[in-house]
Amino acid sequence: MSVPVAGAGAGVSSYEQFCRMGIRRSTMEDVARRAKVSRIIVYRRFATKDVLVEHVVRREFRRSFDRFLTDIERAGTAADRVILGFVSSLRSIRGNPLIGGLIAVEPDPLVPFMIKDGGRTLATVRQFVAGQLRREQRAGNVSSALDADLVAELMVRISASFLAIPSLVVDLDDDEQLAAMARRFLVPMLKPAAPE
Repeated sequence: MSVPVAGAGAGVSSYEQFCRMGIRRSTMEDVARRAKVSRIIVYRRFATKDVLVEHVVRREFRRSFDRFLTDIERAGTAADRVILGFVSSLRSIRGNPLIGGLIAVEPDPLVPFMIKDGGRTLATVRQFVAGQLRREQRAGNVSSALDADLVAELMVRISASFLAIPSLVVDLDDDEQLAAMARRFLVPMLKPAAPE
Protein backbone atom coordinates (compact mmCIF):
# COMPACT_ATOMS: atom_id res chain seq x y z
CA MET A 1 0.00 0.00 0.00
CA SER A 2 1.56 3.26 -1.07
CA VAL A 3 0.44 6.77 -0.45
CA PRO A 4 0.98 8.85 -3.60
CA VAL A 5 3.21 11.80 -3.01
CA ALA A 6 3.67 13.55 -6.32
CA GLY A 7 3.71 12.84 -9.99
CA ALA A 8 2.75 9.71 -11.84
CA GLY A 9 4.25 6.58 -10.40
CA ALA A 10 5.90 8.30 -7.46
CA GLY A 11 4.70 6.75 -4.25
CA VAL A 12 5.61 6.73 -0.63
CA SER A 13 5.38 3.48 1.21
CA SER A 14 4.59 5.39 4.37
CA TYR A 15 2.13 2.65 5.31
CA GLU A 16 4.90 0.05 5.13
CA GLN A 17 7.34 2.35 6.91
CA PHE A 18 4.93 2.97 9.79
CA CYS A 19 4.03 -0.72 10.00
CA ARG A 20 7.69 -1.76 10.18
CA MET A 21 9.18 0.98 12.32
CA GLY A 22 6.21 2.62 14.03
CA ILE A 23 5.27 6.26 13.87
CA ARG A 24 7.72 7.58 16.44
CA ARG A 25 10.78 5.95 14.91
CA SER A 26 9.87 6.91 11.33
CA THR A 27 10.96 10.22 9.87
CA MET A 28 9.95 12.04 6.73
CA GLU A 29 13.43 11.20 5.45
CA ASP A 30 12.72 7.49 5.98
CA VAL A 31 9.48 7.81 4.04
CA ALA A 32 11.23 9.64 1.18
CA ARG A 33 14.04 7.08 1.07
CA ARG A 34 11.56 4.17 0.96
CA ALA A 35 9.66 5.91 -1.85
CA LYS A 36 12.89 6.71 -3.70
CA VAL A 37 11.98 10.37 -3.90
CA SER A 38 13.49 13.48 -2.36
CA ARG A 39 12.39 14.68 1.02
CA ILE A 40 11.23 17.93 -0.63
CA ILE A 41 8.69 16.01 -2.71
CA VAL A 42 7.27 14.42 0.43
CA TYR A 43 7.05 17.81 2.16
CA ARG A 44 5.28 19.33 -0.86
CA ARG A 45 2.42 16.89 -0.43
CA PHE A 46 2.49 16.57 3.37
CA ALA A 47 3.62 19.70 5.24
CA THR A 48 4.44 17.76 8.40
CA LYS A 49 4.81 14.21 9.59
CA ASP A 50 1.55 14.60 11.53
CA VAL A 51 -0.29 15.44 8.29
CA LEU A 52 1.19 12.35 6.63
CA VAL A 53 0.26 10.12 9.59
CA GLU A 54 -3.27 11.53 9.60
CA HIS A 55 -3.60 10.82 5.87
CA VAL A 56 -2.38 7.22 6.18
CA VAL A 57 -4.43 6.42 9.29
CA ARG A 58 -7.60 7.93 7.79
CA ARG A 59 -7.12 5.82 4.67
CA GLU A 60 -6.86 2.71 6.84
CA PHE A 61 -10.05 3.67 8.66
CA ARG A 62 -11.79 4.00 5.27
CA ARG A 63 -10.63 0.49 4.43
CA SER A 64 -12.18 -0.66 7.70
CA PHE A 65 -15.46 1.04 6.67
CA ASP A 66 -15.42 -0.99 3.45
CA ARG A 67 -14.95 -4.19 5.43
CA PHE A 68 -17.73 -3.12 7.80
CA LEU A 69 -20.15 -2.61 4.89
CA THR A 70 -19.33 -6.02 3.46
CA ASP A 71 -19.81 -7.70 6.84
CA ILE A 72 -23.16 -6.10 7.70
CA GLU A 73 -24.67 -7.16 4.37
CA ARG A 74 -25.19 -10.61 5.92
CA ALA A 75 -27.34 -9.27 8.76
CA GLY A 76 -31.13 -9.45 8.46
CA THR A 77 -32.22 -6.73 10.92
CA ALA A 78 -31.04 -3.30 12.04
CA ALA A 79 -30.21 -4.77 15.45
CA ASP A 80 -28.16 -7.52 13.84
CA ARG A 81 -26.34 -4.92 11.73
CA VAL A 82 -25.44 -2.93 14.86
CA ILE A 83 -24.15 -6.05 16.59
CA LEU A 84 -22.24 -7.35 13.59
CA GLY A 85 -20.97 -3.87 12.77
CA PHE A 86 -19.61 -3.36 16.28
CA VAL A 87 -17.85 -6.72 16.31
CA SER A 88 -16.62 -6.38 12.73
CA SER A 89 -15.31 -2.84 13.17
CA LEU A 90 -13.31 -3.71 16.29
CA ARG A 91 -11.94 -6.84 14.63
CA SER A 92 -11.11 -5.01 11.39
CA ILE A 93 -9.38 -2.07 13.05
CA ARG A 94 -7.49 -4.23 15.56
CA GLY A 95 -6.52 -6.61 12.73
CA ASN A 96 -5.27 -3.82 10.49
CA PRO A 97 -1.46 -4.16 10.30
CA LEU A 98 -0.94 -0.45 10.83
CA ILE A 99 -3.66 0.64 13.24
CA GLY A 100 -3.89 -2.64 15.13
CA GLY A 101 -0.12 -2.86 15.34
CA LEU A 102 0.12 0.68 16.69
CA ILE A 103 -2.64 0.05 19.21
CA ALA A 104 -0.79 -3.04 20.43
CA VAL A 105 2.76 -1.72 20.60
CA GLU A 106 2.76 2.05 20.16
CA PRO A 107 -0.59 3.45 21.31
CA ASP A 108 0.81 6.72 22.65
CA PRO A 109 1.07 8.54 19.30
CA LEU A 110 -2.12 6.98 17.89
CA VAL A 111 -4.52 7.88 20.68
CA PRO A 112 -3.67 11.60 20.67
CA PHE A 113 -3.96 11.54 16.86
CA MET A 114 -7.53 10.26 17.22
CA ILE A 115 -8.45 13.13 19.53
CA LYS A 116 -6.01 15.99 18.91
CA ASP A 117 -7.07 16.65 15.34
CA GLY A 118 -10.02 18.65 16.59
CA GLY A 119 -12.12 15.51 16.59
CA ARG A 120 -12.01 15.20 12.78
CA THR A 121 -11.17 11.49 12.81
CA LEU A 122 -13.97 10.63 15.22
CA ALA A 123 -16.30 13.00 13.34
CA THR A 124 -15.57 11.16 10.08
CA VAL A 125 -16.42 7.83 11.69
CA ARG A 126 -19.51 9.32 13.37
CA GLN A 127 -20.76 10.69 10.05
CA PHE A 128 -20.32 7.27 8.50
CA VAL A 129 -22.27 5.53 11.30
CA ALA A 130 -24.96 8.24 11.29
CA GLY A 131 -25.34 7.70 7.54
CA GLN A 132 -25.91 4.00 8.14
CA LEU A 133 -28.52 4.81 10.80
CA ARG A 134 -30.30 7.22 8.45
CA ARG A 135 -30.34 4.50 5.84
CA GLU A 136 -32.08 2.26 8.38
CA GLN A 137 -34.56 5.08 9.05
CA ARG A 138 -35.34 5.51 5.34
CA ALA A 139 -35.91 1.75 5.05
CA GLY A 140 -38.33 1.89 7.98
CA ASN A 141 -36.14 -0.34 10.14
CA VAL A 142 -35.49 2.34 12.77
CA SER A 143 -37.79 5.08 14.04
CA SER A 144 -37.54 8.40 12.23
CA ALA A 145 -37.56 10.01 15.70
CA LEU A 146 -34.13 8.52 16.44
CA ASP A 147 -31.40 11.16 16.77
CA ALA A 148 -28.98 9.44 14.36
CA ASP A 149 -26.12 11.86 15.04
CA LEU A 150 -26.28 11.45 18.81
CA VAL A 151 -26.61 7.66 18.66
CA ALA A 152 -23.72 7.47 16.18
CA GLU A 153 -21.62 9.69 18.45
CA LEU A 154 -22.21 7.38 21.43
CA MET A 155 -21.55 4.21 19.44
CA VAL A 156 -18.31 5.59 17.99
CA ARG A 157 -17.06 6.81 21.34
CA ILE A 158 -17.74 3.42 22.92
CA SER A 159 -15.86 1.66 20.12
CA ALA A 160 -12.99 4.16 20.23
CA SER A 161 -12.61 3.75 23.98
CA PHE A 162 -12.23 -0.02 23.59
CA LEU A 163 -9.61 0.53 20.91
CA ALA A 164 -7.68 3.16 22.85
CA ILE A 165 -7.86 1.84 26.40
CA PRO A 166 -7.21 -1.82 27.21
CA SER A 167 -10.05 -3.53 29.09
CA LEU A 168 -9.62 -5.93 31.97
CA VAL A 169 -13.33 -6.85 31.75
CA VAL A 170 -14.06 -7.27 28.04
CA ASP A 171 -12.02 -9.66 25.90
CA LEU A 172 -11.76 -7.90 22.55
CA ASP A 173 -10.70 -11.17 20.91
CA ASP A 174 -13.98 -12.86 21.93
CA ASP A 175 -16.53 -12.09 19.20
CA GLU A 176 -19.35 -13.72 21.19
CA GLN A 177 -18.67 -11.54 24.22
CA LEU A 178 -18.53 -8.42 22.02
CA ALA A 179 -21.80 -9.40 20.31
CA ALA A 180 -23.52 -9.96 23.66
CA MET A 181 -22.31 -6.57 24.88
CA ALA A 182 -23.54 -4.85 21.70
CA ARG A 183 -26.92 -6.60 22.00
CA ARG A 184 -27.25 -5.47 25.61
CA PHE A 185 -25.98 -1.90 25.38
CA LEU A 186 -25.89 -0.70 21.74
CA VAL A 187 -29.08 -2.17 20.28
CA PRO A 188 -31.29 -0.37 22.86
CA MET A 189 -29.90 2.90 21.47
CA LEU A 190 -31.91 2.25 18.30
CA LYS A 191 -35.09 3.14 20.18
CA PRO A 192 -35.69 6.89 20.38
CA ALA A 193 -35.82 8.46 23.81
CA ALA A 194 -39.26 8.74 25.33
CA PRO A 195 -40.65 12.29 25.27
CA GLU A 196 -40.11 14.19 28.52
